[in-house]
Amino acid sequence: MKFTLKNKSGKARTGTVSTAHGEIRTPAFMPVGTAATVKAMQPESVAETGADILLGNTYHLMLRPTAERIAKLGGLHKFMNWNKPILTDSGGFQVMSLSKIRKIKEQGVEFQSHIDGSKHMLSPERSMEIQHLLGSDITMIFDECTPYPATHQVAKESMELSLRWAKRSKDAFVEREGYGLFGIVQGSVYEDLREISAKGLCEIDFDGMAIGGLAVGEGQEVMFAVLDYTTPMLPEDKPRYLMGVGKPSDIVGAVARGVDMFDCVIPTRSGRNGQAFTRQGAINIKNAQYADDPTPIDNKCTCPACTKYSKAYVNHLVKSNEILGCMLMTWHNLQYYQDLMSDIREAIDNGTFEEFAANFDS
Repeated sequence: MKFTLKNKSGKARTGTVSTAHGEIRTPAFMPVGTAATVKAMQPESVAETGADILLGNTYHLMLRPTAERIAKLGGLHKFMNWNKPILTDSGGFQVMSLSKIRKIKEQGVEFQSHIDGSKHMLSPERSMEIQHLLGSDITMIFDECTPYPATHQVAKESMELSLRWAKRSKDAFVEREGYGLFGIVQGSVYEDLREISAKGLCEIDFDGMAIGGLAVGEGQEVMFAVLDYTTPMLPEDKPRYLMGVGKPSDIVGAVARGVDMFDCVIPTRSGRNGQAFTRQGAINIKNAQYADDPTPIDNKCTCPACTKYSKAYVNHLVKSNEILGCMLMTWHNLQYYQDLMSDIREAIDNGTFEEFAANFDS
C-alpha cells in the first residue's frame, strides 16, 4: 500500500492512498458498512456519491455470516458487490461496547456474542486472520479502546496492552502487494501517553496511523486539543485516520490539524432518523414547517432526494415510516459528506483551506 502526499494548506493535506482495489483520495470519508452493507443503500449508489472506500467490521462479520463463509464466497468485495477499497475495523471497540460478558486477558478478549450469547475469543492473531479472510485492503490492528473518562493509570495500562497487541498484530499480518496494516494511537486525553504510543507504533512500522479513543464523550474542544499534539507525532509520509469521527465541523477541524481519513455512522444513522445535513446547516425533515415545502432539501445537492423530490414529500415519507424515506435521507447525507470532502480537497489544493474552514465555521 502506498501513500502519496499531494498538497498542503497549513496543516491540512491532500494525497492518494493506492491499494489493491484502487485509489483513495484524501482527505476521505468512509461510509460505514458494518455488516457488509451501508444501511438503506445499494453499493453502486454509495459509489455514485463519490465514496472511494467503505468500512466493514471484524466483530460483526465474524459472528454473522462468519469470515470463513465470506472467504468461501470470494471475499468481502465480491460478497457485497463493492469493487473499491475496504477498510475493516479490528473489532476491539465492538467487543468492549456490544458484547454481553467480556474478560480482557493478555491473550485477547473472551466475550459472549450480543446476538446469541455464544462464546468467542478475539486476539490480535485471530483479528488479523479474520480480516485476511475478508480480503480487507486496509486492516486495523487489534487494540483496546480505552474507556472515557479514565485515570492516567488506567489509560496507561490500556495503552501499553494495545502496544503489545500492535506488535502481535504486525507479526500475524500477511504482507502482500496493495494491502496495508494501520496502527492505532491510544492514551486517552494524556499527552505523555499519546507520545509513548505513537513512538512505539512508529518503531513497529505500520502502513498508516490511526488515532483511536476519541469521539467517546470528551467533546469537540478536548478532541481538537488531543489532535493538536498527537498529529505532529505521526509520520508525514503515511495516512492519518481519526476513527469514528464525525460531524461535519469535527471533520473540517480535524483536517485543519492534519488528519486524512474519517468514518462515522452519523450521516446514515441521522438520515434514518430524519436529520439532513445541508449547506445551510442541519434540519429535521419531520418538522411541520416542511410538510408544505415544495423546495429540495438542498438546492445545490445532486442526490435523488434533492433533484427529484421536495421536502414535503420526504417529510411525508419519514413521518409515515416508509422505507423510501430512509433511502432518500441516507443518500442525501452521504452525498453531502462526499461533497464536503471534495470541497475540502479543492480548497487544500488551491491553498485556501484556512479561508474555507473559517467560512464553514461561520
